[in-house]
Amino acid sequence: MSDDQSFSEDESFSESGRLLESGDEAGTAPDDRRYRPDVEGMRALAIILVVLFHYGVPWLKGGFIGVDVFFVISGFVITGLLLRERQATGTNSLISFYARRCRRILPAATLVIIATVFVTYFLIGIGPGRVAASDGRWAAVFLANVHTSPLSSLGNFWSLAVEEQFYLVFPLLFLFANRSTGRIPPRMRTAVVLGTVIIASYWLSIVQTSSNEGWAYVSPFTCAWELALGSLIALETPMLRRVNVRFGAALTWAGLTVILYSAVAFTSLRNFPGSEVALPVVGAAAIIAGGATAPRFGVEALLGIAPFQWIGKRSYSLYLWHWPVLIVAAMYLGGFHGRWIVRPVLVLGVVALSMGTYRIVENPIRHSRLTSKQSVLLGGALVATTVIVLSLLLA
Repeated sequence: MSDDQSFSEDESFSESGRLLESGDEAGTAPDDRRYRPDVEGMRALAIILVVLFHYGVPWLKGGFIGVDVFFVISGFVITGLLLRERQATGTNSLISFYARRCRRILPAATLVIIATVFVTYFLIGIGPGRVAASDGRWAAVFLANVHTSPLSSLGNFWSLAVEEQFYLVFPLLFLFANRSTGRIPPRMRTAVVLGTVIIASYWLSIVQTSSNEGWAYVSPFTCAWELALGSLIALETPMLRRVNVRFGAALTWAGLTVILYSAVAFTSLRNFPGSEVALPVVGAAAIIAGGATAPRFGVEALLGIAPFQWIGKRSYSLYLWHWPVLIVAAMYLGGFHGRWIVRPVLVLGVVALSMGTYRIVENPIRHSRLTSKQSVLLGGALVATTVIVLSLLLA
């Protein structure tokens, strides 16, 4: 995401749709810095872990925890946007919220879904193409966590489904907590709501992992606490800003250490998410919380360097492309056994596709001056078109 920090508080929301002029790159509460290089760098760290894990790097058996890091970041960014909107306008608009989601998520996702299905049809065959088309319809309506075929080329869309399912409910909870009357301040009411979600969802993660590990991994109910924890950090920014700077720096390094330990020590064979998911999630939360103090010698000294910032800006497109490219290539080649060079070449291909998607589709539409209604209509049209086209292919 872009590091544009030039807009003022009065200019933060456009007249027509009250959309952030710079898209969603601020992603911080009003009391925080407008741009957090450490958070952008965390996106890079998360996608690097996920890609290296999926592409078979042997010493990153737990690289899948990068998705959990993404969840914490997402909750932090979304809540920061809601708080900034409320400060700038005195209220929150549901249509503006969903307009931002439509512009941010749908254009690039639609491109990847359609491209994956058609490439599968032409390179692999009608049978696999039909499977991809079926999975594509579920992915298009953000239900990939509910239905997907084994080793689906669009299987990575499950995490997008979890996020969007959470964001169907979260803005309503945020509005409820801020509009309720009473002696308790809105910030405290919101913190209580988020705290309740965190406790209940984490408890469910532990309980459900023991009975149905597969569903526990992709369920919005067991993942909700990760997004809610990021939200709580954004909400409590004023308190976090008063933390001792040295303690904040130490907290960020501790968080990074825990994340890297999880990526190396965890394996897909252990009970996950369960209780152990708390390690990478709390680690991500520690980096964001400690970074609120803007420590000079914190993790930002590492995550703020140019390569991490570059990757972080393109992390969404990288995440969308990395799995379809891997699975389609594996089907086409019949696996990678004895072809050690294939996976590095595929990674380069993923980077190239991501660069093009970011520059031509993702960023221009995210920064476009469409009104909220136009953005929602665009999102609806993209979803409907995808479902119709893939249904015609199946028919």
